[in-house]
Amino acid sequence: MKTHFKTCAAAIALIGAASSALAAGEATNVIFFLGDGMGPTTVTASRIYKYGEAGALTMESLKRTARIKTYSNDAQTTDSAPSMAAYMTGLKMNNEVLSMSADTKAYNGTTPYVSGANSTCPGTGNGTAVPTLLELAKAAGKSVGAVTTTRVTHATPAATYAHICHRDGENDIAAQFVPGSGKYNAALGTGVDVLLGGGWRFFVPNTVSGGSRTDGQDLTAKLVGAGYTYVNSGTAFKALPASTTKLVGLFNRDHLNYELDRAKPANAIDEPSLADMTQKAIEILQKNGKGYFLMVEGGRIDHALHGTNAKRALEDTIAFDDAIKRALGMVDLKNTLIVVTADHDHTMTFNGYAHKGNPILGKVTDIKQTTVQKTPVLAKAADNLPYTALVFGNGGGPRKAVRDDLTNVDTADDNYLQEVGVNLGSAGSETHGGGDVMLFSTGAGNAGFKGTMVNTKVFGLVKSAMGL
Repeated sequence: MKTHFKTCAAAIALIGAASSALAAGEATNVIFFLGDGMGPTTVTASRIYKYGEAGALTMESLKRTARIKTYSNDAQTTDSAPSMAAYMTGLKMNNEVLSMSADTKAYNGTTPYVSGANSTCPGTGNGTAVPTLLELAKAAGKSVGAVTTTRVTHATPAATYAHICHRDGENDIAAQFVPGSGKYNAALGTGVDVLLGGGWRFFVPNTVSGGSRTDGQDLTAKLVGAGYTYVNSGTAFKALPASTTKLVGLFNRDHLNYELDRAKPANAIDEPSLADMTQKAIEILQKNGKGYFLMVEGGRIDHALHGTNAKRALEDTIAFDDAIKRALGMVDLKNTLIVVTADHDHTMTFNGYAHKGNPILGKVTDIKQTTVQKTPVLAKAADNLPYTALVFGNGGGPRKAVRDDLTNVDTADDNYLQEVGVNLGSAGSETHGGGDVMLFSTGAGNAGFKGTMVNTKVFGLVKSAMGL
């Protein structure tokens, strides 16, 4: 019996080893979707907002799910720089640091290593650059790209292609992307093949209206000189020929507009949607028979949450989900891994006992009274005033001794700001939340994306799936 047991155990071990060997390198392509600040409450609220309680977002239909711990090297609650860098490098680092070793400091005492948009990071003695998934994929001969609704030099996209001790040195981050800038990141080899988003101000000199560069360089001209097609409007983007192979699109001086505003014809905003940018990136990258790595960020989810504007956060989450749907319709999951996750949570929460079907942006109803009277009856807090289903743990805005009476307030208005528990004073000051976030995955090499794991483990799973 003992011999038989040992034989079975050995056979199981061999089968497991064989399975692991088959799984390694299974994914020729990877699309890594990152919903910035898209915590569990945001996912749930967006589902209800668009599809109802029993509906489902596209991301929720993916095969595997996991729970991700997001703390950084030095903070219980992370910022976007080290959390995205953890996914991209497999290492924990300090808040504000992008794709550098754990000993890298973003501050000299209490002074940040940044002046305006220029980095003041020491040349030596303050950590070292660590390889990212995008760089590893490029070194393996794959095409690579990054798509975002934020500035392309913002923390999430920058973590894929740049290395810097403080995320706010965006002039330097832009230079690391551009060949011939004097600060080009040599690990990018022949260059990132596609970069789409906002933030052209960090690519043009401050002698040009709206420019931020202090070194006099026009990096957009250098990009064209390096063989890139450069576009700066949605109209030009739509007119791109199918033969395009290297593309940079910067569609706003700053971040792209919120989806709620971009999508309104009356606003005449000439920017592409996140789904359209994702589609174009895939069309270009998939020309490489060796495969590709693409990062897609729904970045303005985070900004709306910081501003306690739930409606814009939900609209941007739906736009992000639409980009996932678009991608799924274009790829073969037999050779493509899709990963969808968030870098951190926020303080938005979903409360009350409203009746099923109550608008998620509406006021909480009293389910008992609503059932009896067969019409919505507002629930009341201890001050005898109604409250909304979505509120924030903290945030900015004017300090009020008495809550507003929301009875006749349209809480689904585009510009309505949810109430906050702890008032932090200034608008946009709502903080990140330290809770775990969700991960969804499907396609080639997705088997390991399950259970509860730290964000750095995701790097290893993606790296292994691509055989890097």
